[in-house]
Amino acid sequence: MSDTQVNVERVQQKLQLLIRQLNALRKENDKLQKEAAQWKQQEVVHRENIRQLTRQVEVLKVTSGSLGEEDKKAMEKQINGYIREIDRCIALLTE
Repeated sequence: MSDTQVNVERVQQKLQLLIRQLNALRKENDKLQKEAAQWKQQEVVHRENIRQLTRQVEVLKVTSGSLGEEDKKAMEKQINGYIREIDRCIALLTE
């Protein structure tokens, strides 16, 4: 075999190796993207659970009467905000 032919074969072998590596990396990338999407979905679910649990804690504090002054002010502010929002909705409905 001539040197040129040997070099061509080496290049072809390396090219095939690179193609196999590329395919393997593409498969791994797809797998990792699916896994990332699952993690993001789990994060959304966990954040919603945290919000619900936080609300439950607030309700328990209110019903148990164990609110401190700061908590009472925060709760009052939140209730006033709800009332303002309800008033805005009523105003929009009566227009």
